Amino acid sequence: MANQKGQAFLDKFAEISARVGNQVHLRTLRDSFATIMPLYILAGIAVLINNVVFAYIWGETGFMPNAEILANAQTWGSALTLGTLNVSALILAGLIGYCLARNENFGNRLACVVVGISSLVIMMPQSIATNLAAASPLLTDEVTTAEVTGVLSTTNTGTNGLFGAIIVGLIAVTIFIKISGVEKLKINLGDEVPQAVSDSFNVMIPMLLTLSIFGIVSAVLAVAFSTDLMTIISTFISEPLKGIMNAGPWAVVLIYTLANLLFCLGIHQSTISGVLAEPILTILIVDNMATFASGQPIPADHYMNMQIINSFALIGGSGCTLMLLLDTLVFSKSKTSRTVAKMAIVPGLFNINEPVIYGYPIVYNLPLIIPFVIVPDLFIAATYGLTCAGIIDPCIAQVPWTTPPVISALLATGMDWRAAVWQIIEIALGMVIYLPFMRISERAQAKQAALDEATAA
Repeated sequence: MANQKGQAFLDKFAEISARVGNQVHLRTLRDSFATIMPLYILAGIAVLINNVVFAYIWGETGFMPNAEILANAQTWGSALTLGTLNVSALILAGLIGYCLARNENFGNRLACVVVGISSLVIMMPQSIATNLAAASPLLTDEVTTAEVTGVLSTTNTGTNGLFGAIIVGLIAVTIFIKISGVEKLKINLGDEVPQAVSDSFNVMIPMLLTLSIFGIVSAVLAVAFSTDLMTIISTFISEPLKGIMNAGPWAVVLIYTLANLLFCLGIHQSTISGVLAEPILTILIVDNMATFASGQPIPADHYMNMQIINSFALIGGSGCTLMLLLDTLVFSKSKTSRTVAKMAIVPGLFNINEPVIYGYPIVYNLPLIIPFVIVPDLFIAATYGLTCAGIIDPCIAQVPWTTPPVISALLATGMDWRAAVWQIIEIALGMVIYLPFMRISERAQAKQAALDEATAA
């Protein structure tokens, strides 16, 4: 009876989690960040080369110091940063429009891209304060700043505007899709008109209405309250959410505990982590890249980020299953387990572990579920603690999640050798934790096989 109740609870938990993960706006957010990820990886590579490789060669402490060559060489990385990090909010708003249209089965997806980007720009401040003294040292101290109109600040178009892109993009495109469903607002030009022209006229009035709504909101905020939506979002939403993720590792640990439990029930962990944690953690590491590129120290409230998860808590994939494979190859006497391990070890080195999850298996395998959940939680908390203590450097670059261990730690932290050593310690520690559970699992499987044989006889 107790087993039936426990199974019923697990089934209900999995059903609710699947519903949360498949909610159209959360799924859109997950899809959008997955699409923009190559841009962040390219930006991370550019930041590393600019500020580590070039600085090591031509920087003040490099082996061939030359400020002019360094500045010229870093133009390459600065251009990539300008085209990736500094416009990432605009790109994300467009991707949110496209992905939401796809998930809602809305026909004119390009129109949604336009609405997402335009709405975001509409909500940005119409003037920004600029430092005149920095622009011209000949100016007197009496006048150092001025309001400049007709420009966009990278503060809003770049990494600091990502939360604004998420909120404005989702709301604007949702409104646009709803209004577009009103047949009376569509303009039908007939079958003789090219499809692209017909599609644009069909959504013309809904687009005008949607953008007008956001224009009115922007005007009211500017005229009546001397502010803008981007500032409001930053103050009351983005900073508190970032603070939750960095108020110790506990929020992240809780989310990944639930996510990995789901994986053990056969539902991919991204159903939970991909919608509740990864967007915020990704924004934090993207912030770190921009900060590092500008030569500033990484603030302590950005020590927890997506790269801590990818490099230090997903070694071998979800559950850090590379350690289980190594244990199996070194200590296991089970022919079946060793066969699976030999097949899965190469993908595991690149953090691909579906063969282990479903082939070992870990799904519904109670002894292995325990380390599968505990090991990543331990490494999230420990890595965060080591970073806060200054024992390893903060993560400053987003590297491909398929990067093998040791290399990923070096790249993520800007070539901090201590991070690579910590990753090696993690692998050893993970093997120690997994080993007794692996042996229990093999004994249970052997007993089950014997029971099956006896039943068959």
